[in-house]
Amino acid sequence: MAFKNKEIKNPRTGQTIKFLQASKDTNGEWLEMESVWESSSVKPPVHYHPGQEEDFLVLEGELRVCVDGVERVLRRGDHLHIARNVVHSMWNPSNQRVVAHWKVTPALDTEYLLETTSGLANDGKTNSLGQPSFLQVVLLMNRFSGVFRLGGIPFTIQKILFALLSPLARLAGYRPVYPHYID
Repeated sequence: MAFKNKEIKNPRTGQTIKFLQASKDTNGEWLEMESVWESSSVKPPVHYHPGQEEDFLVLEGELRVCVDGVERVLRRGDHLHIARNVVHSMWNPSNQRVVAHWKVTPALDTEYLLETTSGLANDGKTNSLGQPSFLQVVLLMNRFSGVFRLGGIPFTIQKILFALLSPLARLAGYRPVYPHYID
């Protein structure tokens, strides 16, 4: 469970997240973090958040972002607001680390998704890009569709496909959440 000053690190993506205020600290109104992307971090899949807004303030380095298909670089002092349902991705292709203040409003269960994906990576259950197996993704996307959806694929198609494949994923031993990652 996320708590103030807890740090999680994803060794595959090169991202470390420090929770400054967890959902329980704000009565679920927001989640506040400091994110560090090590040099040459992995570009995550484009995605969007159907019920949340995000705000980023770059504190150090240069953060590459792609918002609605347009790439740009954010530098120290730059702020980025991402509204609900806006497709985006961010990473650090440079040779210096990037540090940003990151706020998600409302918090919902974003911290559980972050802890789960980080836990999977730390246990060696992702590929070199930090992506879990397809069947694991099926369950994650079903469980966390309220806070994270893949861009580029209509949500209706995702929902149908993931619902059909969920029983197979469970039979294969995958779970949508692993308690030891969020305890």
